[in-house]
Amino acid sequence: MALGMNEQLNRRQAISSATSGFSALALAAMMQDEAAGDGVVEVLHHPPKAKRVVQLFMAGAASHLDLWDYKPELEKHHGEDSDFGEAVEAFQNGLGPWMKSPFRFSPAGESGKMISEVVQPLAAHVDDIAFIHNMVGKTGVHSQATYLQATGFDRPGFPGMGSWISYALGSIREELPTFVVLPDHRGFASNGPKNWGSGFLPASAQGTAIFPQRDQPIEDLYPGADFATPDADRDGLELLGRMNRQFQESRIGDSRLESRLRAYELAARMQLSAPEALDLSQEPAHIMKMYGLDRDGAIYPDTINAPEEAEYFGRKCLIARRLLERGVRFVQIWSGNDNSFPRRNWDSHEDIQRDHGPLARGMAVGTAALLKDLKQTGLLEDTIVLWTTEFGRMPSTQGSLGRDHNPYVFTNWLAGGGIRGGIAYGPSDQWGYKPADRDNPTQVYDVHATILHLLGIDHKRLTVRHDGIDRRLTDVHGHVLHDLIA
Repeated sequence: MALGMNEQLNRRQAISSATSGFSALALAAMMQDEAAGDGVVEVLHHPPKAKRVVQLFMAGAASHLDLWDYKPELEKHHGEDSDFGEAVEAFQNGLGPWMKSPFRFSPAGESGKMISEVVQPLAAHVDDIAFIHNMVGKTGVHSQATYLQATGFDRPGFPGMGSWISYALGSIREELPTFVVLPDHRGFASNGPKNWGSGFLPASAQGTAIFPQRDQPIEDLYPGADFATPDADRDGLELLGRMNRQFQESRIGDSRLESRLRAYELAARMQLSAPEALDLSQEPAHIMKMYGLDRDGAIYPDTINAPEEAEYFGRKCLIARRLLERGVRFVQIWSGNDNSFPRRNWDSHEDIQRDHGPLARGMAVGTAALLKDLKQTGLLEDTIVLWTTEFGRMPSTQGSLGRDHNPYVFTNWLAGGGIRGGIAYGPSDQWGYKPADRDNPTQVYDVHATILHLLGIDHKRLTVRHDGIDRRLTDVHGHVLHDLIA
């Protein structure tokens, strides 16, 4: 029987509506599958491009001018009195003459990105990287600036980015922590573990620190006493678990004990999974060499040197890859410790060439290997790599060879996980002192918002009520950097 025009339209609308409904259901199911069962975001806010994150944090403030942000004007005017055209507040006494980089820059990749000789291992990967050259901070104080990049706030008490992501998405697998931190082997950076603490989120969202170079990489994972046998350890944990659950039944709503219970359960699983994840003995020789780990038993000099930096940083990068492929959601790798002297961090007040040279060469070996490894295993497609430092350094000299703090502009970069590579976003001015467009800088909130977006989360909707305020990673700021998304 023929249908009238209105009936045909109604039939089409019904079919279209049903199809849209089925599509919406399929999309919702897909997004629910992407979100882990133990995260608070049970259904993602939109389809994700990434599942996991690696953050590489250069503690002490790595110089954009000597690694990524080439400035011909500094070469042209090197040694001349610096004239910023405005009053400048220096952190110490870093307003000497203009200072060109002591390192040679050259173009790399199809994009022709100019990068320093000390990060040349990354030349093969610049077309996968989106450089952000107009980052601005709020302070030139290390501790506050490190908090800002790590947590989104410049004071203590707030959860780290990895904690927010752990809280939101939960674990991919239950055998390992959701959020793992690999600190510098020489010690913590400014603020120490507060950079990856859970703040007002459940304690289970905090980062688990692993020190690969120690005899016991994870503190207290195994009983230290000789009389504590594996059977006794297991029975003790079982008894402790029963007592804790009885205690918790009378204190509903207190997340601390629940988090402790989950930590004990995770620790028991990690006794089996962690040794395998941290064991590099099965890695082939060419992979070990790629990560700078082909000098087993090498003895290094007391002075800072590139091979030693490559070995320590490369080991953490290789372990990061092994953790990611085993289901860890967020890995944070640190380079540099707090206020050491001789310098073992990026705070090169005295001598850029002496300190940045070895640190950068070592960092670049491990980072390039990680990017290559993630790409050849297919993990880079849905893994975001974020390179971070707390602020930059001045284009003028401190002393004759160093650079003072510069919170007014610096560089971060992103790769993988839906990032559009081969671009340089938001240039700094001709000196590398402030953004070229001072009215439109990039802030850490924008980077955090973009990472959450790529993970399928609307940063404005991931909130927790604390002290009467709906807190979020991006505070009351943040714009998704759509130009960086593929």
